[in-house]
Parts: sequence; structure tokens; C-alpha cells
Amino acid sequence: MNIFADIRCTVIAALEEMEAEGTLPAGLDTANVSVEPPRDAAHGDMATNAAMVLAKPAKMNPRALAEALVEQLSDDPRIASAEVAGPGFINLRLAPGIWDEVIRAALQDGRDFGRSDLGRGVKVNVEYVSANPTGPMHVGHTRGAVFGDALASLLDFAGYDVTREYYINDGGAQVDVLARSAYERYREANGLEPEIREGLYPGDYLIPVGEALKAKYGASLIDKPEEDWLADVREFATEAMMEMIRGDLALLGVEMDVFYSEKSLYGTGQIEGALKRLEDLGLIYEGVLEPPKGKLPEDWEEREQTLFKSTNYGDDVDRPVKKSDGAWTYFAPDIAYHWTKIERGFDLLIDVFGADHGGYVKRMKAAVAALSENKVSLDIKLIQLVKLFKNGEPFKMSKRAGTFVTLRDVVEQAGADVTRFHMLTRKNDAPLDFDFDKVLEQSKDNPVFYVQYAHARVASVLRKAVELGVDVNDAALAGADLTRNTHEAERALARKIAEWPRLVEIAARANEPHRIAFFLYEIASDLHALWHRGNEETALRFVQEDDLPLTSAKIALARACAVVISAGLGILGVTPAEEMR
Repeated sequence: MNIFADIRCTVIAALEEMEAEGTLPAGLDTANVSVEPPRDAAHGDMATNAAMVLAKPAKMNPRALAEALVEQLSDDPRIASAEVAGPGFINLRLAPGIWDEVIRAALQDGRDFGRSDLGRGVKVNVEYVSANPTGPMHVGHTRGAVFGDALASLLDFAGYDVTREYYINDGGAQVDVLARSAYERYREANGLEPEIREGLYPGDYLIPVGEALKAKYGASLIDKPEEDWLADVREFATEAMMEMIRGDLALLGVEMDVFYSEKSLYGTGQIEGALKRLEDLGLIYEGVLEPPKGKLPEDWEEREQTLFKSTNYGDDVDRPVKKSDGAWTYFAPDIAYHWTKIERGFDLLIDVFGADHGGYVKRMKAAVAALSENKVSLDIKLIQLVKLFKNGEPFKMSKRAGTFVTLRDVVEQAGADVTRFHMLTRKNDAPLDFDFDKVLEQSKDNPVFYVQYAHARVASVLRKAVELGVDVNDAALAGADLTRNTHEAERALARKIAEWPRLVEIAARANEPHRIAFFLYEIASDLHALWHRGNEETALRFVQEDDLPLTSAKIALARACAVVISAGLGILGVTPAEEMR
């Protein structure tokens, strides 16, 4: 039940009636007409901008249009009052029974309350993490993993057909570096001094890989030329790293549907096929690029390359796909990879990249637009850096990783639930501070604690009600006499619960799962506020020992709040707390 969508339909119907009566001209575009919570709750339950949006195309004074619309809306029994505010906004107050219906819907639907058909089964590919398989994931990957996973869950909740995908970057030179690094650990396992020279990966995480190589090959690879062992060691080490990465993801509660190997694109004709697709569209040519900005002419060596006309699709410059020596650029396999997504039938692509990939956005969007002839859209979400603190000081790097703090370091200290929630307390493109002391403290200033505590408080109320003999089954609570919840604080919580389905659709449209975390904090605040008022006004306490029917009504409200919190935490991948210790 999305009461905001329902009332918007009522407003649109009223406008259509006004068109039929001749009060409004026919054919007005109502796409931008909205119904939303007012900024000030004192102004009403909802507000609509209909008159402000339509006044100019209707060639009417906005206030006059608003007054005519108010008259039309007054016939709807769900609308208790409608009044014009300012130059033409309309504030609406709904009949009290509407909020009781919302509470019943939440109890009847359970964690499916707020699910939407917004996506209508559109096939979405969400690619995230996609860390190079050269070592354990670091804290930056952690934020990207949480964001991508929560976004995928949000889109699923909003009715999209979602595939979670990890692109294994195992086709570039970095995997050769991995192989050489693992080989030195293999030599170490055989009693030799490893030569971890500059450019190799120094982390201790490769020691077990070296030992596993010894278990498989014994000493047979010692002193052999690189060309004899590089391919085998590369494959062995890459798989070992991917096993580690899968373990790290599992620790965070992330499960992928697809792991797609970049290496599978080479030697299979897929890169050539994707570029042939662009060539057939007249978008591939041989040319010379202008010097990069900031380069002096004498620093620039002109050379002919195979180029993609990405400027035809909004890029700043055309991009090379093949070097002058005939080798592919790093962009070429990425074009081919996204072509496979289009061929696999996805309607919408979402890539989650690190902030350092900002310069890659336009060219990748151009490639997808060209390959699909503008039929498939690509949204790229950039994840800003995470700064770690502990005891007021920057958190030290991991010896195991050699150069960075790992995902495992973070989760083992903070826990998966805390890590996931806190990583979503800022928008993805804003920097994030992760203070181990603050994310674990039990206070209102800690969002994850505050939300979990709200859910646990409701659980404690339910346990107490059971002791009194109250049936706290959701179906039973849905049948309670909710008209007895008359206090404004109770109505305010009911109105907040009613916002949940609308918020889900807003967050899904924007691909912004952080909105879920923000909303959960807000609804938890309303629950805690009502709880504290009950400490002062006994009539507001959820449990009324001398009036069990009233207790059922009040607990129905609390339980509906918990339903929303549980659904929201489910989208974020966080387990709701039944009690706090």
C-alpha cells in the first residue's frame, strides 16, 4: 500500500475531470505532479505541487487553479481537508482511518510491505567490487561491495530483475606480477630466500599460495625459466586469490550471481566482435589524437591508432581501442565485456567504480550507448574513499596485506552488520570516515545502534505483551481496534510508516541505497521519541496492563514500525536485533 501514490492518482483523476469539464485545457503533461510529505508537519499530511506545475501550460493563475483543484478533491472521503498555501501549493489532511489502513497493510504484508512493481521486471546488471585478483580486498572495496549489494537488493525490492556480477580483471599485466610474486613465495617455501623486488606484491597473504604451489609442484619449478612456469603459476595464483576474495565477500554477506572473467574475452573473438559492431556503425577509424591537456607539443609523439568515435556520444575526446603496435588498449576488452551484457539481454547496466575511475565514465557510457544504439543505459556510481580511525588516530595498515587495511580487518573488528550499515550512512560520492570507536558506541550518534535499538525495543515490548496473554501474531494485531491510537505522536509514527513505500521507489529511481539508511534512522527516532513520551505520559506506553485491547492497538503500531525497520535492514543486508547486549 503506497498511500502517496494512491493520493497522487486521486489528484491526477481530479485534474482529468477538470479537463473534461473545460476548467483546464486538454493534453496537459502531469508527469511532474507530485504528492509528498510537507516540509513542516504542521501544514498537513501531504502536499501537492499540481497547480504550480500546470499553471503556466494551462495559462492560469496558479492560486486560482489550486482553488479549483481543492474544490474537486473535497469530494474524496479519504481527504479530510485541502487548502491552498502560498502562491498555489495545496496541503492535504487525510481522514484518520487512512493511517489505520497503513498499519494493517504493514502487518499483513510483513517484510514485503513497501515492495514495488516500479521495475516491472526490467533486467538490471549491477557490477560491483570487481577487484583485481591480486590480493585480499581493501577497505575501499568494502564500501563498494556494500553499496553494490544494497543497491541490488533495493532494485530487487522495487521490482527489477537483478543480476549481481563481479568482473574478474585477470587479463592484464597485473596477473603476471601476481604470478611472479607467488613464485617468490614458492621459492621461499622451498627454503630459498624470496626476492620481493620493487613492483612485486609484498603481502604475507601470498605465503600460503607459495606453500600450495610447493605441495603441487614440489621443487620442479625451481630455476626454470619464467616462460616455463608463468602461465601455470598465474592460473594457480589467480584462482587462489579469487577463493580468498570469495571468502572475504562471504564474511561481509555478499553473494554474486556471476563471476565473469576478462581473460575469457581474449582469443575467443569477442573483443574483435564488439569492435566490429562499432565499425559497422561507422564509429571506428584510424587517426591521430590531439596532445593531452597540459602536454607541450615537443613532449607529444604523434602516432596513428585505431580510435572509437566516443565524442559522437558525449565523450570529450575519441578513445584508442588498439595501439600503434597492434595490441589492445585496456578499453577494448571493457567494451567487449559490456557488449556481452547487452547481448545477454540486460535492459539497464549499473557499474560501481572506485573514485579513481572518474575519467572512465564518459567513455564507458559512450561505448554502451553506441553498442546498444541508445537502447540500453549505463549508470556509473563512483565510490569515494574511506578513512579509518581508531582511538582518534588513523588506523594502521595491515601487515598481512602489505600496503593497506583489508576488508577482513574491518569486519573482524566491527562486525558485518555494523560495517554494512555504516558504509551506507553517506552518499556514495561523498567521503566517509569509519571510526571504530564511534561505530561501536551505544548512543543516538551511532546510526546503526540507534536503528537496531529501536527494533530491539519493539521485540522487548512484544515479549512483555505475550507474558500478559496478548496475541502478538501479526494477523491478530492487524485486527486490533487501531482507532484507539489517537495521540498526535502515534499518528506521526503511523505517517512515517506510510512514507516507506514511497521512499523505496525514490531510492530505487535514483540508485541511492543510502536513502534507506537515512530513513531508518528517522523512523527509529520517531519510535524512540514515542517511547520516551511514554515514560512521562503513561497513556502512551505500548503496554497497558489494565486494558489489553488498547495494548493490542498500541503494539500493532510498534510492530508495524519494526516491520519497516526489518525490511529496510534486509535491503541493507543487516540482521535486525531482537535484543541489545
